[in-house]
Amino acid sequence: MKFVKRDLLAWLAIIFVGMLTAAATTFAQPGASLSMTDTRSIEQPVAPVREVTDDYFGTKIVDPYRWMEEPKSAELAEWMKAQNDYTRSNLDPSPVRNQVLKRINEMTNPNVVVSSVKKVGPMYFYLKIAPGDADRKLYFRYGLKGVERLLVDPTKIAEGGKRFSIISFSPSQDGLKVSYLVSAGGAELGEIRVVDTSTSRDLGVRIERARWEAGSWLPDNKSFLYVQFPKLESDASQTEQFQKRRVYLHRLGDDTEKDRPVFGFEVNPGLPVDPKLLPFPTVPVGSRYAFVTLNTGVSPNSEIYVARSEELSKPGIQWRKLASFEDEVNSFEVRGDELFLLTYNNAPRYKIVKTSVSKPDPAKASIVVAESQALITDMCMTADSLIVQKSDAGIGKLQQLDLKNGKLGDIKLPFDGVTISSMTSDPRGKELLFTTASWVKSNTIYSYDSGKKKLDDTLLQPASSIDTSRFESIQVKAKAPDGTLIPLSIIHKKGIKLDGKNPTVLSGYGSYGISQNPFFVPAFFAWMEQGGIVAFAHVRGGGEYGREWHLGGFRKNKPNTWNDFIACAEYLINENYTSPQMLAAHGASAGGILVGNAIATRPDLFGAAVIQVGLNNMLRYETTANGVPNTAEFGSVKTEEGFRDLLEMDAYHKIKSGVQYPAVILTHGINDPRVEPWFSAKLAARLQAATSSNQPVFLRIDYDAGHGIGSSRRQANEESADVIAFLAESLKSK
Repeated sequence: MKFVKRDLLAWLAIIFVGMLTAAATTFAQPGASLSMTDTRSIEQPVAPVREVTDDYFGTKIVDPYRWMEEPKSAELAEWMKAQNDYTRSNLDPSPVRNQVLKRINEMTNPNVVVSSVKKVGPMYFYLKIAPGDADRKLYFRYGLKGVERLLVDPTKIAEGGKRFSIISFSPSQDGLKVSYLVSAGGAELGEIRVVDTSTSRDLGVRIERARWEAGSWLPDNKSFLYVQFPKLESDASQTEQFQKRRVYLHRLGDDTEKDRPVFGFEVNPGLPVDPKLLPFPTVPVGSRYAFVTLNTGVSPNSEIYVARSEELSKPGIQWRKLASFEDEVNSFEVRGDELFLLTYNNAPRYKIVKTSVSKPDPAKASIVVAESQALITDMCMTADSLIVQKSDAGIGKLQQLDLKNGKLGDIKLPFDGVTISSMTSDPRGKELLFTTASWVKSNTIYSYDSGKKKLDDTLLQPASSIDTSRFESIQVKAKAPDGTLIPLSIIHKKGIKLDGKNPTVLSGYGSYGISQNPFFVPAFFAWMEQGGIVAFAHVRGGGEYGREWHLGGFRKNKPNTWNDFIACAEYLINENYTSPQMLAAHGASAGGILVGNAIATRPDLFGAAVIQVGLNNMLRYETTANGVPNTAEFGSVKTEEGFRDLLEMDAYHKIKSGVQYPAVILTHGINDPRVEPWFSAKLAARLQAATSSNQPVFLRIDYDAGHGIGSSRRQANEESADVIAFLAESLKSK
């Protein structure tokens, strides 16, 4: 079972990059630029300064806008609303924005987007945005050529006038029922419901305070395991919100309020669980076992526990530990009593080992797929094979391990240079489903028969109508200050003139060991048609080269992340792709650390910066609900070493008065559960007060969104138009 870093800040920067590169027709439209220096009827409010001084191990840190950290503050709400009104007064009248929004709608609204495909026997379940749809809907069909049926339309859930979206779903092992998680306004924390597949009838299940997962069904197809947050007391600290989680068992027809916890904080005598650790239950299809993975939520390292599924309804469940944190296990697959572990123990680019569920011994497990130059990123079980996913400098590969003879062979893919994602299967059969894409090839969902070794296009995802033959992507390397070569992906129109005048967006992330692998966003091509360039800096802190690459931008090594980014920016300038005044830095979520520090360190290197749902004030992240589990990635101010590391990451405290900073737009969803909106508010206030460049600093707030998960197509398109209008004015040759 693949462990997904569920508590990450990111829904990856990748999601938001699409917004940045929507339509650059404005660069070819004389007189259509946005004049952000005009005097508007609405004035930008000035944030009052109320200094608070903290003493960290003898170092005094002055915070001028600490008052903004009170989420229920009426003063903060009023100030943010006024900031957003000011931003809207500048962006809304712009003909650039209107042209861009029209173009984005033309490009996206006719598109079909299929995701999260899951197979149960002959049935296929998936989320789809059809032409004209705003949000993903849940569908299924019998057989790939079967008639498509709608199961859940979140737009029909109209409770309290709120907009709901589907976060995840889980079919029962017979496919006759599906549990799904919905949340309102992009808040992520939502409610599990259940629908009957044959009738599309809602079964009346309502399980509150759930996040990420929609449950894992037991073999009886009448019950499932799920994770629930505790109900906080009114006087509880907000840092407790995402702690003390428990795994519960729900049986259809029972009162959900009486569901019994089976694992988690203070549940099992003799099995203490740290309140900060996150339990994730899994009942593999066809297995007699139930598993729980314990993880910090931000680490590749997990503990794994197992019990027989029939024991879950009885008292005194005997959970056994299969792997400890010392074993450095990322994920697992099971086949009967065989247990396959994906581990980085003495293998920074990962290896796969085999032990048993009944007598586990990870330290003495046999190696079935050895570490190699290519990074092992995932594995998936079919009835006769273990499918292994690898990445070689971002390029995806698949291999098939025959479980009868132990032979490992390559699976021939339809074309080279692809990213592989979303591998899934019903391990009772031989069909593997996976998605491929590249910078210049649209998503395709493939079916692979591990018995016949045959690959077919499922046709679930229609091909893009965009002619991509006029565009190309190249991979180069920029030299970081310490001599490390940093991969840099550059995507542009063929034959582009390298005269330093191309508007360019350079994006980076660099946390959690997450790689920025090639992916396809139709909006890229509208930007590139007009001479725009899209570039991705594969900085340390990511996972492009495995565990060592991650640790190269981890905690005390975090400065490598933005120094790598700066090196990539200098490469683009030195090679005449662009120039400082035509270059925009982009980062989302933890990418805010990268971009905030990049412009604080080298404000002269960028004409603009875009920070979306960004983490900008690292010294204060631990005071938030989601900040507590993230100490595993970034460190804690409770130790002197942790404080020093976090201070070095804190862009907010690096902003200096009188410096000419580039134009900046910070965007945020008011319901963000991962990065509190005040992170963007504080940095906006500090930059507005400090900059001497006369370039704007805008704060844009979406009052029906969160961290990006659950945002509608309309919301994404409108944010794209706002950002592009901002960049059209900011990136100008001088």
